[in-house]
Amino acid sequence: MKAYTYKRYGPPEVLQQVTLPCPEPRDTEVLVRIHATTVSSADWRMRSLTMPPGLGWAGRPAIGMFGPRKPILGTEFSGVVAKIGNKVSQFQVGDAVIGFPGAALGAHAEYIILPQDGKIVAKPDSLSFAQAAALPFGAATAYDYLVNKAHVKAGDQVLINGSTGAVGLACVQIALHLGATVTAVCSEKNRAFLHELGVRETIDYAQTDFAADSTEYDMIIDTVGTAPWARSRHALRSGGQLLVIVGKLSDLIFGSLKARLAGKTLIAGVAHESREILQEVVTLAATGALVPVIDQEFPFDQMIAAHRYVDTGRKRGAVVVRLVDEPN
Repeated sequence: MKAYTYKRYGPPEVLQQVTLPCPEPRDTEVLVRIHATTVSSADWRMRSLTMPPGLGWAGRPAIGMFGPRKPILGTEFSGVVAKIGNKVSQFQVGDAVIGFPGAALGAHAEYIILPQDGKIVAKPDSLSFAQAAALPFGAATAYDYLVNKAHVKAGDQVLINGSTGAVGLACVQIALHLGATVTAVCSEKNRAFLHELGVRETIDYAQTDFAADSTEYDMIIDTVGTAPWARSRHALRSGGQLLVIVGKLSDLIFGSLKARLAGKTLIAGVAHESREILQEVVTLAATGALVPVIDQEFPFDQMIAAHRYVDTGRKRGAVVVRLVDEPN
């Protein structure tokens, strides 16, 4: 099978397309022929070793001290089951599926192995393979933070900083679906798009500092690491919550205590990955409550170009890489 691997951290050019043996599923595993995957912000961070402030060396034990621990990137995919182990009962050959290897990676390849009870679920017919691949990373992260950790509810006044990446757009849609009122921090070019999604108010970060305004929010969500506790605290109501999806090391270590002393809450840490969360977001997408947003699509042979585009920091939603063309 073809796959993209890397042996050192750096720009997109560290990636190489290689040919590897196709893996064989064990008794309770499924082999999936990948139809589409994405280049996520996690892929960018791990490939380039671009970490939030203070997390550079702290993150290395997990991803590799002197070189990548896992040479094949790719956090999410959609595809078709190609082969199953002899004890698999949940899937059959030919089933269309959505998978979320997440931190385990491995989706930048033609085939991938997952346990049948792992983070893999049936793909709804209403989603194309490209849409399905664009769903898990952003939506699962947003769902875990907003629903499981922060318990966002109807009527909450929510500000989302970094509202147009895959995680940010999922935060916007899930918060709106649950009845919150959303204010989105974004660039001028994305304001109309966000209003179409149902966002009440947008703030152009190039013109206005949301933290310098007198408006207070029940919840502030930072998906890009530019709204730390020191900046956001005065924009939170008493009892309000700051969700640090991406943040600096000092907030991860001391933020919760500092927030409690101020009568507020700071929630940070790694988003939980599970099959249950994946199924929840797939169900939301199947009902139309959550729509995967695709910025650009690239063929598999242009994986490096897809990484280059993500490196610009200007993507809106997901960047999809197609391995199998879908019928028109």
